Amino acid sequence: MPACPYIPAQAPAIADYAAIGNCRSIALVSRWGSIDWWCLPHFSGPSVFAALLDAERGGRFALAPSQVLQVEQRYEPHTNVLRTVFECPEGVLELMDFMSLPGVESKVDGTPWVQQVVRVATCLAGRVELAAQVQPRPDYARAPVDLVACGEGRWHCLGPGLDLELASTLPLEMLGEGTLGGSAMLQAGERHVMLLHTPTGEDSGGESLQARAGRLLEATLAWWQDWCDGGRYEGPGVEAVLRSALMLKLLTYEPSGAVVAAATTSLPESETGSRNWDYRYCWLRDTSLVLDAFTDLGHGRESDAFLGWLLHATRCSRPRLRVMYTVHGETELPEGELPHLSGWRGIGPVRVGNAASQQEQHDVYGEVIFTAWDYVELGGELQPDEKELLAEFTQSVCRIWREPDHGIWEIRLPPRHNTHSKLMCWVALDRALELNRSQGLPIDVACVRAERDAIRQDIETHGFDERLGSYVGYYGSQEPDAALLLMPRMGYLPPNDPRMRGTVRYIMERLMREDGLMHRYPPGPGYDGVSGPEHLFVICSFWCVDCLAREGRIEEAERIYQRVLGLANHVGLFAEEFREADGTPMGNFPQAFSHVGLITAAMSLARARRERGDAASASSYSKFIR
Repeated sequence: MPACPYIPAQAPAIADYAAIGNCRSIALVSRWGSIDWWCLPHFSGPSVFAALLDAERGGRFALAPSQVLQVEQRYEPHTNVLRTVFECPEGVLELMDFMSLPGVESKVDGTPWVQQVVRVATCLAGRVELAAQVQPRPDYARAPVDLVACGEGRWHCLGPGLDLELASTLPLEMLGEGTLGGSAMLQAGERHVMLLHTPTGEDSGGESLQARAGRLLEATLAWWQDWCDGGRYEGPGVEAVLRSALMLKLLTYEPSGAVVAAATTSLPESETGSRNWDYRYCWLRDTSLVLDAFTDLGHGRESDAFLGWLLHATRCSRPRLRVMYTVHGETELPEGELPHLSGWRGIGPVRVGNAASQQEQHDVYGEVIFTAWDYVELGGELQPDEKELLAEFTQSVCRIWREPDHGIWEIRLPPRHNTHSKLMCWVALDRALELNRSQGLPIDVACVRAERDAIRQDIETHGFDERLGSYVGYYGSQEPDAALLLMPRMGYLPPNDPRMRGTVRYIMERLMREDGLMHRYPPGPGYDGVSGPEHLFVICSFWCVDCLAREGRIEEAERIYQRVLGLANHVGLFAEEFREADGTPMGNFPQAFSHVGLITAAMSLARARRERGDAASASSYSKFIR
């Protein structure tokens, strides 16, 4: 019986994972060399490996030494290629993990692109016993799998909806039903390679597996570094901003420009499991914020692709916008549970689909039209069909803004008049008027202007509490809402307006802890209708940094920014929330919202420093270079 790879007795913490991907799908690799999550053929497809959500049943692809003393894991500079170094009793092993991208194979050897995980293990010093365990579990571990040997070092993994090929220089054998394993002693300088991929239908032409993996690695490193070279950033913390940009690119579905909210489902936001949700879909809100960040960083092509995708995705519901879509534009995402999976560390349920897809969230209109406006402001041009689409969205806002909705936080209570939703309806009409002036957006200008002004009057009458000196989360309440920190960014009020300063003060008093971490709204079921504790929400602290920087409170903003940066995991990634007790990550991971918040906050700090004339900022220009 071959040796087993090192696998910790307790399921890894959410913070113990890194992500690799190909802008189609993402795999999570633990600090100990186990791929515990991978869905095919795209982000929201069924899982092939799901040990993340059930260590016993979910399946994994582990490649690691049999004994480990210490582990160091990081990304290769300016890439999403992962390097893990294991210190072992008698030697040191390096593991390189990556997924090749479309175009890389054709540059390497002319073969068509396939979904592919590449793993290269090299003994750097001494000697190390390397071990592997491959347990594909199709369809969220609901379907059987057949593992069929098809030549030396090659196996076929077959199941309902699954067709993968495994090529390995490490000898493997059947260890039991649906499980392959193998081990070998490596001396310094020796290596083994494993490739797991969808069928190519092509002959490798006799090229060795090690040679092919080496060429794929070189081409994949170059692809990511070239993408980074196309960006720009002027300000502090360039490495954190770059890592966030790289992660957001991983979460972008390249064929369409849609951005998924996170790579995972059902990583718990609370210890009760009541807040386990599926985030592997494209929320228009998240995508719009991500594309604003990409545009600001110089990656304008992503915004152009998204506007084209929006035309496709909304063809059945236009002029209505849905809250979320699959990467292919479907809107039917019924929410269900997978009771056979126990959940991360036993915290179920595991859910697929998302009932919030059927909610009314009026803010999405503002975010989409704001994205189009931002794209135009930075030199983009709208096509005639895009203008027609945005004009239809503008008409929808004029019709629906007086109605209640479920808001940005997707409350599971009856709809109400959420102040942030009204704000974003105002943004939609305000930017539509700007697009009419700059691009000839075909709207009834007088009508849209009148409705925009009516929304502002409504917000000032019902959304602002004179006694508190602050805007409130929803009409008739005195509850704060961190989403209102977006008001200056959206141009509704200048940051030094007394009403805005009062709102920042009230939100910080009620929602922020002394260490700068923040709730999104008052914790407890009273606000959102969901039982179980509500932890600290990552993006809200970054929104506060943005607001404070715009107000000129730069040192205060910088302290909060650095505090939150210090809670990134070992490779610079963020989940959705921090556990209130100890600041450990909670919720789905990696989370687009968190990383776009980091970029927004960094750029606001950089801008505030420049406007104040800080000497340090004048010489801080850093381009994403190798």
